[in-house]
Amino acid sequence: MRMIALEEHFATPGLMEGPGAWLASYPQLAVPLLDIGDGRVAAMDAAGIDTAVLSLTAPGVEQLESSEAVQLARESNDILGNAVLEHSGRLAGFATVPISVPDAAADELERAVREYGFPGAVINGHSSGRYLDDPFFRPVLDRVTALKIPVYLHPTLPPPAVVEACYANLPDQISFALSTVGWGWHANTATHVLRLILGGVFDRYPDLQIIIGHMGETLPFMLPRFDAVLPPQLTHLRRQVSAYLRENVSYTFANFNDQATFANLLAQVGIHRILFSTDYPFGSMAEGREFLDALPISQHDREQIAHKSTEKLLRM
Repeated sequence: MRMIALEEHFATPGLMEGPGAWLASYPQLAVPLLDIGDGRVAAMDAAGIDTAVLSLTAPGVEQLESSEAVQLARESNDILGNAVLEHSGRLAGFATVPISVPDAAADELERAVREYGFPGAVINGHSSGRYLDDPFFRPVLDRVTALKIPVYLHPTLPPPAVVEACYANLPDQISFALSTVGWGWHANTATHVLRLILGGVFDRYPDLQIIIGHMGETLPFMLPRFDAVLPPQLTHLRRQVSAYLRENVSYTFANFNDQATFANLLAQVGIHRILFSTDYPFGSMAEGREFLDALPISQHDREQIAHKSTEKLLRM
């Protein structure tokens, strides 16, 4: 059974010296993030992963301004692209997109896709508090849809005003954990997806496909509620909120290896919308593989998650 993992992370020296400088304090993360060569492939072999789709780890370039964002995005895409070419078939990549400069971002996205064959793009959350439903980002979404590629919408730290309002006045370590991996990353990503839906983005771009991680960033649990309180009579959308979540969004494991959470996701969106990932090196490739192998589903459905849906979505 072919295994494709598609929320797998990497970093560059430029990211480590800039917006991702905090990662240097965690060598257990920094070392594997920087390794997108033989060491990464060996780790994949040990876990039984055939192909890893790599993306620049958060915070990425989304919070940088103009020329700095474009420069780091181009550098990151070139580093990843060369690794993909060197390890053909084993590594693939999501393009880094400097969305703070939308026209330049669209051009850099197309360059990365054309030059390196990247099957999609990664966007790490908001950009200085702006979300992708803002008309400011239309040049990027125009190009995404023209290229017929999906966007992996990855979490990042919520905007400072949200952190101050929701996560302040707690012990520092608790505040940081709650505002990031404990809750804030996921809630903020879920809100981002809802803004895309309610802002009419999928009505303007009906073929746009978004991928999110962590078993749906809490959205599947709330899906029936959205339909109950946000009907088309109120939203003036073409479809119910649930339709967008089932037809324009795909969902990866991303280190949420919990069978009850998976069961809810499966019940709400169906097997064809669930994709395999491990969140490496923040999660274990071996544990992700073991989790998939242990799920009480048919072999046909296991293969659907492991590679078939990903191959179709990414045209691999």
